[in-house]
Amino acid sequence: MQRLIPIASSSSVKGFVRRHLLLLERGNNPESRSFSGASHHHHHHYRERLRSELHCIKFDDAFSLFCEMLQSRPIPSIVDFTRVLTAIAKMNKFDIVIYLFHKMENFGISHDLYSFTILIHCFCRCSRLSLALALLGKMMKLGFQPSIVTLGSLLNGFCQGNRFQEAVSLVDSMAALGLEPNVVIYNTVINGLCKNRDLNNALEIFYGMEKKGIVADAVTYNTLISGLCNSGRWTDAARLLRDMVKRNIDPNVIFFTALIDTFAKEGNLLEAKNLYKEMIRRSVHPNIFTYNSLINGFCIHGRLGDAKHMFDLMVSKGCFPDVVTYNTLITGFCKSKRVEDGMKLFCEMTHQGLVGDAFTYNTLIHGYCQAGKLNVAQKVFNRMVDCGVPPDIVTYNILLDCLCNNGKIEKSLVMVEDLQKSQMDVDIITYNIIIQGMCKTDKVKEAWCLFRSLTRKGVKPDAIAYITMIAGLCRKGLRREADKLCKRMKEDGFIPSEGIDNETLRRDHYTSLSAEFIKAVHE
Repeated sequence: MQRLIPIASSSSVKGFVRRHLLLLERGNNPESRSFSGASHHHHHHYRERLRSELHCIKFDDAFSLFCEMLQSRPIPSIVDFTRVLTAIAKMNKFDIVIYLFHKMENFGISHDLYSFTILIHCFCRCSRLSLALALLGKMMKLGFQPSIVTLGSLLNGFCQGNRFQEAVSLVDSMAALGLEPNVVIYNTVINGLCKNRDLNNALEIFYGMEKKGIVADAVTYNTLISGLCNSGRWTDAARLLRDMVKRNIDPNVIFFTALIDTFAKEGNLLEAKNLYKEMIRRSVHPNIFTYNSLINGFCIHGRLGDAKHMFDLMVSKGCFPDVVTYNTLITGFCKSKRVEDGMKLFCEMTHQGLVGDAFTYNTLIHGYCQAGKLNVAQKVFNRMVDCGVPPDIVTYNILLDCLCNNGKIEKSLVMVEDLQKSQMDVDIITYNIIIQGMCKTDKVKEAWCLFRSLTRKGVKPDAIAYITMIAGLCRKGLRREADKLCKRMKEDGFIPSEGIDNETLRRDHYTSLSAEFIKAVHE
């Protein structure tokens, strides 16, 4: 049989094959298979499992079932195999599905329309659009006409790959294949265009769809209105919203929440609150995401009183805060230099049985560091470790920055050494903190030594590292080294923006001489 499917070759699939190949090897050669009573036992057993397990099956069990089916005689139909592989595809293991379909081909099992559709879907989800298109061509040569679902998968692939012209062409060509694009098809294209901020083309598709008699649904309006709001096109969004209401399309909680989130982030908090009131008026119950969006909007724009009021309101309505809610409020308080209020919320959150994550602890540690309370920050860090929450590189960078700002360079170097021993990936941000700290405490030679060791450590300097080091060398009067570093910076392709230059130089109080060298990089 001519092979239709290329073998999946990603490292994850190879790892999978190594772990599980023994299970498949027993069924690799159909001619050598025994047609014993055991095969009949397999036949009955897999049929029972197909009937009872697929709706809640786990990956290992699905794979085991696939292997059992390959060993069964008579060999199961493509319909049965596709049911199992559909279940695996729903677990987002698309490469594995492609590989297992290839194993089926080795057994001479022919495809049907549904199996082709699943394969095309998997290729698209793996960003292998060229293979999906090739398979579509082979499928049509074999006499299979693609269904609306088949082409819908391709359409998703085009949109995910920002190939919108081809997506629109595909929709236009559906009629020639005897298929009528439905609202789901149009929603796919409109959603892709909105995500790409191509609102004019999204609206053009929308109006074209309406002219063809395809009625927009709540998803269509939700996508377009959210996209227009995100782009600040409030008049167009309001017009569509009025149109939606005229058509008696009831907005649901997802629709309202998306709009509230957009308005809140834009700072249009009055409109966000009005939408919340409209939800209540229409008996649409706000969910945790609705409240989190409102609280986040208030916190972003410094309205902590309103944020706390919304927090209390959600609790009174029986919608209980989650870790995201608490993290949002804690961040708001810490940014407003009210870290003790943030700590009170953290204690309340713990009392409610919620476990803080790395983000929670990092926010509090940073808040105490900003307040100059390094000892308290250290206690929060210790509590984080005691509670089994692993510190990440952000945690350590916050502590390192605090140590360096307080002139405790030696302690920061010990911490970096411990980080390297712990196998944690130390990034350029970490080294920038140390280099800046060294330069500010007149340890320029040590900073220069550390900077030159970065390449050996597998860390590539960024624009900030270069600017900081050049400024430090200039401050120490090491003009020749600064000049060489300017040239190397240019060779490495770093032409920093004026904003970065000025911010770094101003923060560290460096001389006009260093600014002169940085300016030379741009020339």
